[in-house]
Amino acid sequence: MTDPAFKSDLLDVDPLMMDLLLDHYKHPHNFGELAGADVVHEEGNPSCGDQMKIALKTKGGVIEEIKFSGKGCIISQSAASILTDLVKGAPLDRVRTITKEEMLENIGIPIGPMRLKCALLALKVLKAGVYGQAAWPGEEDDE
Repeated sequence: MTDPAFKSDLLDVDPLMMDLLLDHYKHPHNFGELAGADVVHEEGNPSCGDQMKIALKTKGGVIEEIKFSGKGCIISQSAASILTDLVKGAPLDRVRTITKEEMLENIGIPIGPMRLKCALLALKVLKAGVYGQAAWPGEEDDE
């Protein structure tokens, strides 16, 4: 019998935020390949099988175009769509300032420990591509 105090992460999700997330998954923004990209980086999440590639073109230190491709769960693919919207047209320095907390806030739904790496994969791939930052401080604590 299920403990009556048990509550799934998704029970408290605002239905509008869930619809937005599903829309990003079904109709991702900035999805595809980018010919002639200045930066291309690809990584995967071996614990769940998500795979992500991000490519971008810059001009004068500004992200002019950005695309992502790959496969994975709703969380990883929606997060990539949201992240690419966030940084498109922004200075490259903006990438460095995006924190895990900001990324999770932009996703808009509670993310449990089992899905944290899914939610942050796009940010990790983008930072690694732009700055060679393969991990950020404390990432090993998220295992």
